[in-house]
Amino acid sequence: MQRSWKIPAVAAILTVVVGAVGYAAFVSHAPSDPCVGVPSPPASATSAVHGPRWATIGQSRGMTGNVSLSARPFSSGEGTHPKPSTSSVIQVVAAENFWGSLVAQLGGNQTSVLSIVSDPNADPHEYEANTSDAIAVSNAQLVIVNGVGYDDWALTLLSASHHAGQVVLNVGDLNGVVVGGGIVSDNPHMWYNPAYVNRTVSAMYSDLVQIAPGETPYFQSQYASLNSSLATLYGEATSIRQHFAGTVVAATEDIFVYLANFTGLNLVSPPEFMQAVAEGNDPPAQSVVAFQCQLESGKVRVMVYNAQTVTPITETLKSIAASHNVTVVAVTETIQPPGVTFQTWMYAEYLGLYNALNAYQLGH
Repeated sequence: MQRSWKIPAVAAILTVVVGAVGYAAFVSHAPSDPCVGVPSPPASATSAVHGPRWATIGQSRGMTGNVSLSARPFSSGEGTHPKPSTSSVIQVVAAENFWGSLVAQLGGNQTSVLSIVSDPNADPHEYEANTSDAIAVSNAQLVIVNGVGYDDWALTLLSASHHAGQVVLNVGDLNGVVVGGGIVSDNPHMWYNPAYVNRTVSAMYSDLVQIAPGETPYFQSQYASLNSSLATLYGEATSIRQHFAGTVVAATEDIFVYLANFTGLNLVSPPEFMQAVAEGNDPPAQSVVAFQCQLESGKVRVMVYNAQTVTPITETLKSIAASHNVTVVAVTETIQPPGVTFQTWMYAEYLGLYNALNAYQLGH
């Protein structure tokens, strides 16, 4: 399901955001040039021109030569491990497939993992649980939820069915991210923060050992392999920071905040705009004007948008960006395509971001 607002044309963007009365009041007090008074983004840090990167699944090729993306080949994290013929397999439910992929790689053939939210064509914020979800959550030995208001439906199912011995990992609680803390501290998109991912994987390991202590050596081996794979993945993110730190970028949603911070990019989009769109709300009129002026300033190099949230506002901003020499790149909230691992998906996102940042310097 896609969130949307009814916007007939670019010129009507403010009308929809604030309504007819509010828009009239806004215009009556606005300068003839709407960008007057809007701070211009700083110039991007000077970076050397780098060659574009190419990749196949599991391998990147670029200016650093052949770089293996993983210490072992990536494969689908779910449904690919042979299951022991005993009843000792740990039943795991992950509310979303990005956490499901990681726990499946960690648990290997000692786990059976069901990821509930995995549809690449749907907005995860709007997911509604069904009876099958309730049964799966009730029967699971380990349940992993994102928290921070992202999957309240899962918390509702847990409160109705939680039983003694069931282990629940709330990623938001683990990382101290809570609702109501602002653009970063209540940002639910924690899988884009490498530090949060590493801490969550560590907690997953501890939970699996708690449930099946006899399999500790196996989980230790799986944990070492997963850590190696993630270290290589995040080395690619570090490469973005080394080559493009300080580059001025924009984003339509706060999904990109964590990665922008990690890579040292200068994210200038109005926070109230990004947060409103992520939550399915109308962004404040002033923030829409500021965003458009930033894109038209000639200083923003890349605009990131969420491909799973299509709205007339974001589509309009994509068009404005493209017409002002701003490279547009997409990210997603859930693993795409759904059958690959977290690392394969995330690496493709890094690759797209790297090449988008490089496009301006290469003259497209």
